[in-house]
Amino acid sequence: METFENLVRAEFTPKNTYLNTASNALLPARAVAAVQNAVRLRAEGRSLDPLFADVEACRGAYARLAGVPAGRVAAGATAALHTSLIAASLQPGAEVLTAEDDFTSVLNAFHTRGDLKVRAVPLERLADSVRPGTALVAVSAAQSADGRIADLPALREAARTHGARTYVDFSQAAGWLPMEAGAFDYSVSITYKWLLGPHGAAFLVVPEDLGDLPPVQASWVGAEQPWASCYGPVAELAGSARRFDSSPALFSYAGLRASLELVEEIGVDIVRAHDLALADRFRAGLAERGHTPVPAPGSPIVSVPGLGRLQPELAEAGIQVSDRAGNLRASFHLYNTADDVDRLLEALSG
Repeated sequence: METFENLVRAEFTPKNTYLNTASNALLPARAVAAVQNAVRLRAEGRSLDPLFADVEACRGAYARLAGVPAGRVAAGATAALHTSLIAASLQPGAEVLTAEDDFTSVLNAFHTRGDLKVRAVPLERLADSVRPGTALVAVSAAQSADGRIADLPALREAARTHGARTYVDFSQAAGWLPMEAGAFDYSVSITYKWLLGPHGAAFLVVPEDLGDLPPVQASWVGAEQPWASCYGPVAELAGSARRFDSSPALFSYAGLRASLELVEEIGVDIVRAHDLALADRFRAGLAERGHTPVPAPGSPIVSVPGLGRLQPELAEAGIQVSDRAGNLRASFHLYNTADDVDRLLEALSG
């Protein structure tokens, strides 16, 4: 295999210091080429069959990263859409336990139902707050705002003890954190952050028994025989998680196929070691300058209270970070280097 450095250098050519993967990732060159080829294929009037094949290739690649069979993976467009399926499966009055200030896409569908009991607690108290009568625990594996990582093993055990189902959003973790999606009832991830894909693709992992989810968005693509189910009611839904598919954004999946190939080629463990080394370098530099980030050990997302106001100034200097509720959020991925970290630290010292 090519060295990590050579692969990254061949795939990414940022024109600035990009430290904002927690918002969206840079696209690798191979993904850009794949999207361009997909657009050209349609513009020229050729068959779209290769693009539908890309969807299945992506489903298989994500399944390998998640550690589950492909038959447990549904393909869609957004995490919020998948969350709505989970919400629709709950009985009126069911209790849903969530983490305070988690990302909206993993929360809102439970609130908009109007007939569920949604309870929010601090992230660090989530596992201890599962109780008899809790129907579902929903949480992001890594918090979008500040990178804090949920104690998923403790949550899994607490949910098992009390008979609750679990729903984990891996959107800020898939691609750098090894996933064990099979350990949870449901899990979801969008793919335009650490998985390096275009916008418009997301995956839902469901139990082998499909978890009593109602296929409320079922369309022809969720049929056992999609191309024979384009007219009239679907006679037979797919026996796999594909019954929960929504019509795919084909260009997005064309690019995503190439991106997932790159992630698999490099390996999540190598990406994780690289990302965390840069985040730790940044944390150490912050400490030397008298700044204390939100504690988030083992995360490539670093949030610094009080410095979010500097985001516009940093952007003008060619350094891309985020302002999240007044905190400066920097996030580090495989295309970043120690020089990127040092440039941000130098800018914060000025």
